[in-house]
Amino acid sequence: MTAALALRRNGFRVIVLEQAPRLEETGAGIQLSPNASRLLIELGLEERLRAVAVEPAALRVLNAASGREIVRMPLAGAALHYGAPYWMIHRGDLQEVLAEAVARDVDITIRLGVRVEDFETHANGLSISTRGGVMSEPATALLAADGLWSTLRQCLGHREPPRFTGRIAWRALIQARDVIPEFREPVVHLWLGREAHLVHYPVKAGAMINVVLITADAGKGVNPTAQPSAGAVPPLAADAWAIPARALIGRCENWLQWGLYDRRPIRRWSRGPVALLGDAAHPMLPFLAQGAAMAIEDAAVAARCLARTPDDPTGALRTYCAIRRGRTRRVQRAAARNGTRYHMSGAGAFARDTFMRAAGGERLLQNYNWIYDWRPPAI
Repeated sequence: MTAALALRRNGFRVIVLEQAPRLEETGAGIQLSPNASRLLIELGLEERLRAVAVEPAALRVLNAASGREIVRMPLAGAALHYGAPYWMIHRGDLQEVLAEAVARDVDITIRLGVRVEDFETHANGLSISTRGGVMSEPATALLAADGLWSTLRQCLGHREPPRFTGRIAWRALIQARDVIPEFREPVVHLWLGREAHLVHYPVKAGAMINVVLITADAGKGVNPTAQPSAGAVPPLAADAWAIPARALIGRCENWLQWGLYDRRPIRRWSRGPVALLGDAAHPMLPFLAQGAAMAIEDAAVAARCLARTPDDPTGALRTYCAIRRGRTRRVQRAAARNGTRYHMSGAGAFARDTFMRAAGGERLLQNYNWIYDWRPPAI
């Protein structure tokens, strides 16, 4: 939907084909760093997003075993420093804001319950095959934002399946009134433990706490589309974590599980007037909170490229891929490195914590300037 709004802003008529039969609030919290929030603000969504988002004062990193704070990175000045705010938001709230904006635009159509399975290019553009038929409307270009398990990625010739990383993401929401006052503050809490880490922060204007626990898993993973088994709980050693973290985990019910999968980087994201966008092109592990942000950036760049050469969508999408490939690969690598650092133990964890304390929060935050201060390049 972000891509649809960005394309409309650049003068295109858009049809969104969504395989879900209805739009429902789903998922949990996500972080919208300044590189993403500034693009959503440019689309005119600031007022509605501010009403449901939480702007964090800091990222607080703690040792999961001792409960001691390692470092605190200041985020309250993000809007001043980067020119856009840092927001924590529930995925369903973001979806609702986008859906409302799409619904107000008569030149954007959403068709639900439509699964795109293939495409064919021809002299007049392209035809799109869906489950049960072929779209009759002529299309100029197709942006495939169909996620990690992308069907259209396979149609572009990339048939290697996603790889299980050996980690499981456990996600839950809990009423803010049910946690200690410290955890209701507008702060991202990051607990670093042995082969596991915990992140929690308020969403829904502070009414709920989003909780994400990443643990190691020696099995074959959990299909992200599968429903979790009833009563499933994260497998944590009770004595390995500090009491406040254990208490928070213990208060959570109805955990949802996602196996964390990855894909090898690919060089070619497009073929003719068709290009991949977001996780379909470059799936992001959640150790840098940049999955949604990279997809939003993709949407902005793709729309600008198509607007610059509307009569040459093939060339426009090649330019889009060339612009985005290096940055998304760099973010993928940085996220993977964070995953290793977060789950260290023993001497490695001690060295990590010592370095972070010595560096301090301000200096550590500067390491992310290249991510947060990004703006769409001149096309």
